[in-house]
Amino acid sequence: MPKKSISSLELTALVQELQSVVHSKISQIYHQQDKEILLQLHLPGTGQRLLRIIPGKFLCLTNKKETSLTPTGFCMQLRKHLDGAFLQSLSQPGSERIVVLVLEKKSTFYLIIELFSKGNMVLTDEKYTIIGVLEQQTWKDRTIKPGEKYLFPAAAVDWKRLSEKEFMAMLSKSDKRNLATSLATDIGLGGLYAEEVCRRAGVDKTVLPTAILLSDLTKLYASLRTLITLLAHPQGYIYSETITPFPVLGAEPLRITTTYNEAIDTLNPFQAVSPYEKRIVQWQRTIAGQELAVVELQGRIAENTAKGEQIYQQYATISKLLELIQKIKEAQGWSGLTTALQPYKKIKHLNLKNKRITVEL
Repeated sequence: MPKKSISSLELTALVQELQSVVHSKISQIYHQQDKEILLQLHLPGTGQRLLRIIPGKFLCLTNKKETSLTPTGFCMQLRKHLDGAFLQSLSQPGSERIVVLVLEKKSTFYLIIELFSKGNMVLTDEKYTIIGVLEQQTWKDRTIKPGEKYLFPAAAVDWKRLSEKEFMAMLSKSDKRNLATSLATDIGLGGLYAEEVCRRAGVDKTVLPTAILLSDLTKLYASLRTLITLLAHPQGYIYSETITPFPVLGAEPLRITTTYNEAIDTLNPFQAVSPYEKRIVQWQRTIAGQELAVVELQGRIAENTAKGEQIYQQYATISKLLELIQKIKEAQGWSGLTTALQPYKKIKHLNLKNKRITVEL
């Protein structure tokens, strides 16, 4: 499975499902593989649940547990402060690829999971002062290390709360090369879901954003709102190269799971993919594209053949009409055709500007 991480939209689906573990109690914390953290949760009336967290990749509920014999320093910090803590809330700030767990013990702690870039996991106190980090990092506008104040990255566009007016204004002012790119980057949907919005709206993804009709902008916004509605009750749709929380139009899933968490848990982001497998996938995409092009060309051939046959059947009529038009044009010019052709019912439209005559056969 080539998929290694999740988008902002997919994280929204996961967070929606993860509300089921809110109010659970942390009974154990494990550090698995390279950067994988496992929170063992106990939920009254439900029992034990395992929350799998891979910073920079994804988080999901799981049934798998492979613990390290020697816990890392960060794991020990988490155990010290969070063992026995209650999970009060789990949320995604805006449309960021960040999840914030609010945990209560004798005091309040924030466990912040960053799923963008290289990823990170940060434990802070109630004032967002950093207590421990999975990996110390220095960015242009913030520093992630113990003792520092945790600062959230600059907020991106929150596609979940965009009004129709704001949505239209952003696309109308976009300088991106096509509609799909604008939806993916300006709005923040990512490539896959930008194209899905276009498909569901029936709008060409290759058009310039500044050239989109007002009616099409309305369709696109309605399409986006449809996807947001679907995120309220996600499922797992597993395709050969991706996993989505709702069905993708025109594609057949290999498998459908009851929850999106279950589908995401099938991923192994640490598994190396053979370059030969990558090449095979590329060729499969090329072949699929060529097959689609062949079908489209065959459709055009059939359509044009039918037109040709119809013209051939009416050849005598068309030939006489062309001779008449030529005589009138030589005698009176193009302007004379307007009056001269009025008695002929087969003439449906005369465009003197483009010198074009529409005939009904």
